[in-house]
Amino acid sequence: MRKHMIEDAAYEVATQVRAVEDSIDATLAEIAELQARMMRINSVAHVGPAPIHAALQELSAALGSLVSARGSVVGCHRQLAEAKQFVPGLRTVSWGDTDNDCPPSAQTELRIVA
Repeated sequence: MRKHMIEDAAYEVATQVRAVEDSIDATLAEIAELQARMMRINSVAHVGPAPIHAALQELSAALGSLVSARGSVVGCHRQLAEAKQFVPGLRTVSWGDTDNDCPPSAQTELRIVA
């Protein structure tokens, strides 16, 4: 029962981390689209660069902060992946050396033993 509760809680955390990462990526794409639209309207209006410069600076600051936040969430994800090794029931179990291929097959005769 406890193992099941731990697995469920871990799954919820993993799902939420992925949702946050996806949300930040979508927001970054929206900011890029907003910036492109701002540049387009400025070009169509022929008003010069000054009127939207302050707005572009603010958007740039938001973009920089969001990229930094994205890096922090990625770091959080990495730390959670490492931390799961200390939680019973979530540990990755492995046998043998993961850096090598499977051992060569044994070259022995098979015999039926009764």
